[in-house]
Amino acid sequence: MRKVLVLISTAIVVAGVVVAAASARRTAAVTLTGTDGPGFTITLKQGNKAVKTLKAGTYKFAIHDMSSIHGWSLDGPHGFAKDIASITGTGTKTVTFKLKAGKYKFYCPAHEPEMFGHFSVS
Repeated sequence: MRKVLVLISTAIVVAGVVVAAASARRTAAVTLTGTDGPGFTITLKQGNKAVKTLKAGTYKFAIHDMSSIHGWSLDGPHGFAKDIASITGTGTKTVTFKLKAGKYKFYCPAHEPEMFGHFSVS
């Protein structure tokens, strides 16, 4: 009887660990990579593919600011507005946001008319 209780207890512990691990994988933020510069370019990609649509959820933005004359900002629904990379700096900035359904625009604040992109979240 005691061996049965030990086996049942062990099975319950293992099941709990498996559920916790699966839950952690589901909640891990997907990384999106953005760039500004060199030249008059701005991007946002997931892997090698340009971001056009995303599901609502949490995303990690890794922005590579490659020019001291450009920046990288993100605007979205309900007044969402974030400046991620400043115009005067360079380097990589990493931030995490919970994106809600709606339309988003990423752009260089100094050159918005020619440096921008859009994506939607559903």
